[in-house]
Amino acid sequence: MVPSIVLTDRLRPHRGAVPTTDGARWGAYPAPVRRSLELIQGLSPEGRDAFLYTCSAAFAGVTAFAVGIPLYRQWGQMAVGPYVLAAAVMAVTAWRLGAAGRAGPGRASDPSQRSESAAMSAPDSDAAAVAGRTDARRVKALRVLAFLIVLFGATVLPLSMEVIWRSEGNAALHVQPEVVVVEQAGARAAQGKDPYQVVDRNGHILIHESTEPIYELYYPYLPGMVLFGFSSSDSKVEARLTDARIQFLVFTAVVTVVALSRLRPRTDARVRALQALTVLPTAALPLATGGDDMPVAALMLLGLVALQRRRPVLAGLALGAASSLKFTAWPLVFFALWAAYDLHRKRAAARYALGVAAVVVPVVVPVALRNPSAFVDNVVRFPLGLAGVSSPAASALPGHILVSLAPGAHRAYVVVVGVLGCAVLARHLVKRPPRSPADVARLTGWVMLIAILLAPATRVGYLLYPINLFVWAWMLRQADDPSPGEPATPEPDEARGTPPGPGAAAHPPPQLSSGSSYSSTEYEVVPVDAVGETTTPTSQ
Repeated sequence: MVPSIVLTDRLRPHRGAVPTTDGARWGAYPAPVRRSLELIQGLSPEGRDAFLYTCSAAFAGVTAFAVGIPLYRQWGQMAVGPYVLAAAVMAVTAWRLGAAGRAGPGRASDPSQRSESAAMSAPDSDAAAVAGRTDARRVKALRVLAFLIVLFGATVLPLSMEVIWRSEGNAALHVQPEVVVVEQAGARAAQGKDPYQVVDRNGHILIHESTEPIYELYYPYLPGMVLFGFSSSDSKVEARLTDARIQFLVFTAVVTVVALSRLRPRTDARVRALQALTVLPTAALPLATGGDDMPVAALMLLGLVALQRRRPVLAGLALGAASSLKFTAWPLVFFALWAAYDLHRKRAAARYALGVAAVVVPVVVPVALRNPSAFVDNVVRFPLGLAGVSSPAASALPGHILVSLAPGAHRAYVVVVGVLGCAVLARHLVKRPPRSPADVARLTGWVMLIAILLAPATRVGYLLYPINLFVWAWMLRQADDPSPGEPATPEPDEARGTPPGPGAAAHPPPQLSSGSSYSSTEYEVVPVDAVGETTTPTSQ
């Protein structure tokens, strides 16, 4: 299932690409960032694999020795080895491809080299084509191998060990509080009870003496999240199979693969999106320790892909499902209204909104109306730090630091930041509204990044949302447009693949018909439809 998506992204130079100077593409960025982006741009897909796995190994190593949370340290100690091994495999692969590309025209994918190769005798050309197909299969197999090494070594194995250790010893050392909260809420819901039972109908806190931390008695998620806790069990043997983290992992993997399989053509960006939601630290660490944000992110991706495929009702259903799990999906649900179109390129905001309502209304509204004060206290006041109980989400980000320095200004800070943020966002939507799924993903990424940094109670782990959204924006800019008609004429910067900065105007990305062999000139390359047919792999 995984290899069919992962490693079919061999790239070749696009004959019509517009050459750019070093500064033309990344001129809007600071010099150190620009040089780093130019360096990464020049890498082959295998080289980018090696770079990402090396960075992941460094992150895991720092986590293993420098982080104060034992659960995170355990993940780092288990994950660093697989990342190092995968990085070594891909570094050697990239080096050998580069050496093969320099060895002669028979192993090159550059158009000029292919023209020289065409001048060879027919038997030599046939032999070179066979060698190219063999090399392509070998490279694909090595990339799949490296992916599986980190999938099992950095994601599945740490999660499995933490689940086992949790059932055998001190559970608090081997699971994040959110997993316990989801399981408790699921167990209550399975028994027909209200998952929001901390506050009664009169707003009185019902917490008395308890062996649990007070914050674990709050359920700060929306009702849909209880589905991942339904199968929870007190039996040590059954708990190993019903741990909510296992359900988070399976759900995330299935939804991610389904979503990415619907995008065409196969691009390097699609591979990076899969890695970010399965094997890189943005997914491996949260899945092994907590993971409640991962199903939300997977459904957000599915919704964006449905928007790109011009399926507004499906997009509404997917994003409605995401927004019934956590409020973190709601910014994307709102901004997606601007990019809801059907296959005839007509606005379909009403159909999209109907899809959202078809999930959110029956899932959220009845539970919220059952005990409104409890619902508000759990899902609104507690996450904002206004419930009188400290949240464990207290990463040392700017918003939390400011509130810690002036506790008396907590409520005023929340109001001021909320009002100013809404005003700035409204002005942006009026002047430069998003017009495509890629624009929506990018805008949502910036909004969530700023909100995470300024929130009074937040986690560093929430940064997985903007990281993934920026990757998806890059990916969606290269995806085919399935609607009929002529492709849009790209803007000059779009034609050169210049990534827009936070202040760039929001133009619709160039869309191509579904029969096109390429979808963007990003990186001056386009994907080949099939690996190893006429192009042999080489370092770019």
